[in-house]
Amino acid sequence: MPEEKAVATAPVQAPAKVSKKKIRKTVPLAHAYVTATYNNTIITVTEPNGNVLAWASAGVCGFKGTRKSTPYAATVTAEKVVEKIAPYGVKSLKVFINGVGTGREQAVRGLHSSGLELEAIFDTTPIPHNGCRKKKSRRV
Repeated sequence: MPEEKAVATAPVQAPAKVSKKKIRKTVPLAHAYVTATYNNTIITVTEPNGNVLAWASAGVCGFKGTRKSTPYAATVTAEKVVEKIAPYGVKSLKVFINGVGTGREQAVRGLHSSGLELEAIFDTTPIPHNGCRKKKSRRV
């Protein structure tokens, strides 16, 4: 029987971690999409090509239940979004409003009062041209 010889090997070192430095893009003009429903207000800020930079909703800002649908909640949501997009160097916005909630105008005012220039405001709320029959009204 041949004897086994112990061979000493050097410990294998893990490759050094190379950390990539994140490059922050500067976006001078961005698009803000305000979705104002009866129950909530959601604001999303994107680059002109559609990549999302930041978003916030009244629920994320700490409002619960019926307080999410208030105009004040929409203002707070707009201010929070402006804080999040500050590192991108956004100077002006095109605002697209969708929905019939109470936070429509206040969200736009919140974006404007935070120091951003509003290039244009578009209302993209879908309006039927007498297509489908409407749902029957609720009787309470």
